[in-house]
Amino acid sequence: MKRIIAVMLTGIMTLSLAACSSAGSAAPAGGGASSEGDVIRIGVFEPSTGDSASGGKKEILGMQYANSETPTVEAGGKTYKVELVYADNGSSADKAPSAASELVGKDVSLVLGSYGSGVSMAGGPKFEEAGLAAIGVTCTNPNVTAGNDYYFRICFLDNFQADVLANFAIEKFSAKKAYCLGENGNEYDQGLVAFFTQVFEAAGGEVISDSFPTNNSDFTSYLNKAKSEGADVIFTPVSIAYAKQIMEQAASLDIGIPFLGSDTLDDNMVLEATKDTNLQLFVSTFYQEGGSETFDKGIKDYINNNSDALTANGGNDTISAVTAMGYDAYYVALEAIKAAGSGDKSAIKGAIPSVKWDGVSGSIAFDEVGDAVRDTAYIKTADTSTGTWAFEKVQTGSGK
Repeated sequence: MKRIIAVMLTGIMTLSLAACSSAGSAAPAGGGASSEGDVIRIGVFEPSTGDSASGGKKEILGMQYANSETPTVEAGGKTYKVELVYADNGSSADKAPSAASELVGKDVSLVLGSYGSGVSMAGGPKFEEAGLAAIGVTCTNPNVTAGNDYYFRICFLDNFQADVLANFAIEKFSAKKAYCLGENGNEYDQGLVAFFTQVFEAAGGEVISDSFPTNNSDFTSYLNKAKSEGADVIFTPVSIAYAKQIMEQAASLDIGIPFLGSDTLDDNMVLEATKDTNLQLFVSTFYQEGGSETFDKGIKDYINNNSDALTANGGNDTISAVTAMGYDAYYVALEAIKAAGSGDKSAIKGAIPSVKWDGVSGSIAFDEVGDAVRDTAYIKTADTSTGTWAFEKVQTGSGK
């Protein structure tokens, strides 16, 4: 089934991301449990450097908070200490395979991550070769799981996310013309632009698309083109670093067109760039602060009482959706370990498809491909006067 889906996706997706590194002690090969005691290691495959570092650190933060809250797991009649083992994939598809191999070498029982579809797709074959299951947290490109029996995920997919945003543009702004801007060659950006275009044009709209080169820092010509072409909305599903620059430059140019962003723009660095401006920014995301009072209070206390956590979160206690997703991913991993009855990686892989978990981001279950069964997304907007996110609506789409 996965192989068939992979082939079907190749037509529209030759291109998807771009929604804390320490060494773990080595463990004996084969089981993922330490001979020094009853320990099960969970690999954390995330970017702590590179363009996606801000998102990766926030995703890790959710896992770390969950681990501090629940540091042990009962499996097969034994109590195991759960240890997080980190590998920095550098936000780069070139570096991701070596980071994946690093985790394989540390004999973890399963892997969580990554923030970034491109790095997930690049590292995925290493996990598959090692017979090691990985649970994607916010890697939304369909090709992460298609064709790889060992990659699962708990987030919605880009085809669904693009469907949500295209329909939101039509319903909210009566948009007839959209300008799409992404990084050239970036699988996440280009995948979302392709899906958005498909939905928007099917609804009778017109799409103008441009791609900027890697390491570009001047977006003036692209933004002015969107304005001169009479775009009703600008859709830019880019990395946090690029989004921050785009927002800052759009404000200085007084573009005056609403921006639509994907889950990567749900970051307090991007939010800060909109403060005290006349920008309109709407993003699709996995969680909105206020969704779980208990989680919100707990994670804020954790951030404010831990200087490293506060730094990782960008210096404030604004809750990122990817932090909530990292938190949920950790508990999904624990459920798989419980169902497997041990830290055996093969047994855990076999247990994951049947796992169900009611998380702070919603109910989580897996379909036959290994993707999460999700049918809603949060839309929130930047409150430029307060520098906070404001809830806009829950939006459904026609895709999965």
